[in-house]
Amino acid sequence: MRLWPGDPYPLGAKFDGSGTNFSVFSEIAEKVELCLFNENGEETRTELPEVTGYCWHGYFPEVLPGQRYGFRVHGPWNPGEGQRCCASKLLLDPYSMAIHGRVQWNETLFTYRFGDPNGASGPLNDADSAPYMPKSVVVSPFFDWDADHLLHIPMNESIIYETHVRGFSMRHPDIPAEIRGTYAALGHPVAIKHFKYLGITAVELQPVHHFVHDSHLLDKGLCNYWGYNSIGYFAPHDEYGATKQVGRHVQEFKQMVKTLHEEGIEVILDVVYNHTAEGNHLGPVLSFKGIDNAAYYRLVQKERQYYMDYTGTGNSLNMRHPHVLQLIMDSLRYWVNDMHVDGFRFDLAATLARELHDVDRLSAFFDLIQQDPVVSQVKLIAEPWDVGEGGYQVGNFPPAWSEWNGKYRDTVRDYWRGADETLGSFAYRLTGSPDLYEMTGRRPYASVNFVTAHDGFTLQDLVSYNEKHNDANGEENRDGENHNRSWNCGAEGPTENPEVNKLRERQKRNFLTTLILSQGMPMLLGGDEMGRTQQGNNNAYCQDNEISWYDWQSKDQDLIDFVSELINIRKEHPVFHRRRWYHGRPIRGMADIAWLKPNAQPMKEQDWQTTIAKSLSVYLNGDALNTYDDRGELLVDDSFLLFFNHHHEPLNFTFPAETFGKRWHRVVDTSKPLEELEKREYKPAQKVRVEGRSIAVFCCRIQRRS
Repeated sequence: MRLWPGDPYPLGAKFDGSGTNFSVFSEIAEKVELCLFNENGEETRTELPEVTGYCWHGYFPEVLPGQRYGFRVHGPWNPGEGQRCCASKLLLDPYSMAIHGRVQWNETLFTYRFGDPNGASGPLNDADSAPYMPKSVVVSPFFDWDADHLLHIPMNESIIYETHVRGFSMRHPDIPAEIRGTYAALGHPVAIKHFKYLGITAVELQPVHHFVHDSHLLDKGLCNYWGYNSIGYFAPHDEYGATKQVGRHVQEFKQMVKTLHEEGIEVILDVVYNHTAEGNHLGPVLSFKGIDNAAYYRLVQKERQYYMDYTGTGNSLNMRHPHVLQLIMDSLRYWVNDMHVDGFRFDLAATLARELHDVDRLSAFFDLIQQDPVVSQVKLIAEPWDVGEGGYQVGNFPPAWSEWNGKYRDTVRDYWRGADETLGSFAYRLTGSPDLYEMTGRRPYASVNFVTAHDGFTLQDLVSYNEKHNDANGEENRDGENHNRSWNCGAEGPTENPEVNKLRERQKRNFLTTLILSQGMPMLLGGDEMGRTQQGNNNAYCQDNEISWYDWQSKDQDLIDFVSELINIRKEHPVFHRRRWYHGRPIRGMADIAWLKPNAQPMKEQDWQTTIAKSLSVYLNGDALNTYDDRGELLVDDSFLLFFNHHHEPLNFTFPAETFGKRWHRVVDTSKPLEELEKREYKPAQKVRVEGRSIAVFCCRIQRRS
């Protein structure tokens, strides 16, 4: 096979239409071999001929897309100093654009013998791991995108739908069986129809970076269903590909993105740059460990055979090393430029900000994001915590970032289950959490509002269970969160009691109405709109079955219709998705927002502090948006009154004075199905009955300016 020196950049395998350039970084390597595999698994090894700036490289004019490959790195083996080179272990390319196959768990993947009484400190296990390893794959970069481009939907107008590629379609009867659970299924017309009917603007996909199924889960007949165990930051997970041709799932992913973009729907990826699937010192050698362990991972300073672990998974990537930062930035740019992804949600993002030990909001990682002309222009969403000391960082990320607002989730759950929660805290959450974000120069859409997410109860289970029921996970119900802030409405799990079921339906509508009509960026957990249950399992990370899959046959169409109407109201009315904060100050005669007691009197300071009061009125002034439309004209909207009643009994609410509005009509009532919505009109000082534990939303239409 012909071999030329090639180039050190770009890293990875780059096919240029004639041949393929390979480059891999290793500061510690003494020699690097490229290993090519044919369809029968037979291996051909060739030493990479050049090294430039610690990047080992070579150009192979005869290597074409579809070629399986890996690396073997020759270098020092001294775990006590963090050096773990072992040429008997086949290594995945950190820049693999496709990976084929699963890890087949075998002792050869490890650097010690399982039966050795000295464990990982025993003699080196130098058995060849290649037969049990997945392989990196050379892919063609060419794809006909036509006129496709990133959508750049404004943050304040975005409505996110968090979903799992596989779980969304596995039980959908109208999607062909051969593509269920794949990228192709998410781009199928049936899926598109559902997304469009709901009105969501973005799908946020749980991890699609190539990941590894843990051996202990496979031994129990389970798997890493959620996928938070990445090993390839450039490669879409191949199990989600409908086509079984090697590497073709990359094209399938691109086609999914293109199709969703054609319908005005963005694609956001949930990314896991905080750790890898190689685990701690007892874990396998799959890629980074064998290439340059001390460069890629945070090691304990005085005992460098051990790993710093801020994620609870065994290791943490070394965000202080320039080549690790380069890896992550190259990965992010690749998914934007080559895969046309519109944004990212960063799992356990506080880990990415740890320079030494403490979380540093001005860390090198955020500096790189801020100045990058590509990545800084897409949606950046942080999960603002990790499991390390000082890891809870809600409200502390840089101005360009939005955050999963855990305080929103907790406050709204507490309010609707009747826990002792002040109305002041609830009011902050309704208005975009200004107590967290306003003082740092951020806008309301810095808050990604959610009540449920993949991690925890579904909405149906939130109103049906007081306790978690995770027995199917095989950990004797010890895993998962114990404090769920849930309320079963009077019975644990499914019940035939009509009053309990009626209350549960009302509570679901309460949560959804609060979520979608709050300031900020709402995130809907996929399946909540149809009443999806996980049977009380609040940690279904390992359940690739009916526990996690959407049950389309039993979907609640009435609830779907209700969510669709709520989203339509939000989209049509800027008062629910303002770009700027509410301040409660007079603008053209009336304040932009007013907080009233049920009797229409203004809330006083002592009213905000009591934990007894559970009901209030919120006035949103559509004539005081204080912003301009795309044509430079002052933007105006209808005005709204939101009556929140969490008492278990009905309350009479009074409409405020005529200065607030002359005629009001009901547009949402969570106490009854959509088709039973009352049509009558109300005037100032009139009273209206609001049922117990419900929300009533009233609109006062304005005379539109010509």
